Amino acid sequence: MSRIGTRPVVIPKNVKVNIGKDSIGIEGLKGKLQFPLHMRIKVVAEDDKLKVTRLGNTKNDRALHGMTRAMIANMVKGVNDGFVKQLEMVGVGYRAQLSGKKLTLQLGFTHPVEFMIPEGIIIEVPKQTQITIKGIDKQKVGQVAANIRAFLPPEPYKGKGIRYVGEYVRKKAGKAVAK
Repeated sequence: MSRIGTRPVVIPKNVKVNIGKDSIGIEGLKGKLQFPLHMRIKVVAEDDKLKVTRLGNTKNDRALHGMTRAMIANMVKGVNDGFVKQLEMVGVGYRAQLSGKKLTLQLGFTHPVEFMIPEGIIIEVPKQTQITIKGIDKQKVGQVAANIRAFLPPEPYKGKGIRYVGEYVRKKAGKAVAK
C-alpha cells in the first residue's frame, strides 16, 4: 500500500472542493486550482477529508495514487496559505529591480538580464540582493525560482551567484601558489 496515498487530506473550513468526473477543483482565499484526475484514480469527500483510492494494483496505479494525493494536498495548502521561495544574490554589483511584470537582474554580464513574471506568480524585491517568489501553485513557484537561479548558479570558488536563502555552497580551494 502507498504510505502517502492512503493518508486522507484534511480540508480547512474556508476551502471549497469540487470533485468532477475527470478533474478536481479546489478554491480558497488566495485563489482556485484545477487538477485532472486519471481514470484509474478516484477521489471521495468524507466529512472534512478527501480520500484518494486506486482501482488496481499495477505499478502505474500505485505511482499515480501517491502523486495524486500529494498534488491535492499541495493544492489545499496553496489556496489556503500559499507557497514562498526566497533567493539571495551574492556578488559585488549584483542586484535585482522590479518594474511592472518584469524582473531586471544585474549579474555582472554586459547586459541586464530580464525575466518576465508568469501569470499567478508574485515577485517582491525587499532588498536589492533578495528576491521573494510567492504563489498558490507549488510547482510553478519552484520552477520560477529555479529559472531565476539558473541565470547565474553559485560557483564553487568564491560562492558568487544566485542561491536559495539558507542554501549551503561548498567552496573549493583555488589554485595553490608555488613557493
